[in-house]
Amino acid sequence: MSDLTIRVARPETDAPRCHEIYAPYVRDTAITFEYEPPTLAEFTARMGHTLERYPYLVAERPGVDGQPHIVGYVYASPFKARPAYDWAVETSIYVDRSERRGGVGRALHDALERCLLAQGILNMEACIATTDVEDEHLTNDSWRFHEHMGYRLVGEFRQCGYKYGRWWNMIWMERHIAPHRADQPPVRPFPEVRDQLFA
Repeated sequence: MSDLTIRVARPETDAPRCHEIYAPYVRDTAITFEYEPPTLAEFTARMGHTLERYPYLVAERPGVDGQPHIVGYVYASPFKARPAYDWAVETSIYVDRSERRGGVGRALHDALERCLLAQGILNMEACIATTDVEDEHLTNDSWRFHEHMGYRLVGEFRQCGYKYGRWWNMIWMERHIAPHRADQPPVRPFPEVRDQLFA
């Protein structure tokens, strides 16, 4: 993985490639419960909105032309809108399907965790589609990945998502990354810590 670089996403230039990675997950899998890929404009706006408070990172490596080529991305979003939830975030990772099982997901996750720690965030939460019978639309690889990364199962919803004429389950998994204190300092927005992490 020595040729892999993790950096902060630039919506204006990175959105097309990240959108290209995401769209097949919408069209061909139950990993996301969206039915149609967002427009590029909507996807770009989502990226920009996330970066106002949370990390949005891309992984890139040299392509066949020697130029950097994005192979995956990761971001955090609010777990819930109420202020008492500020120290918990929901995480999302998408890797180019040709790059899976190559260490890109782990590298992105580790980089995201470093950012969240710098912000003072304590809980990483993952919402994961699961299935009793794995098929071309969904495997339980994401569940296994998060288990391997130290997450624990905290909840399961049975047959709560309908896509491709089938019902899918959804689980929540959680990882605590820092101690919880009675005098917990406030979370710092990502723009305040960005420069110390990505000089």
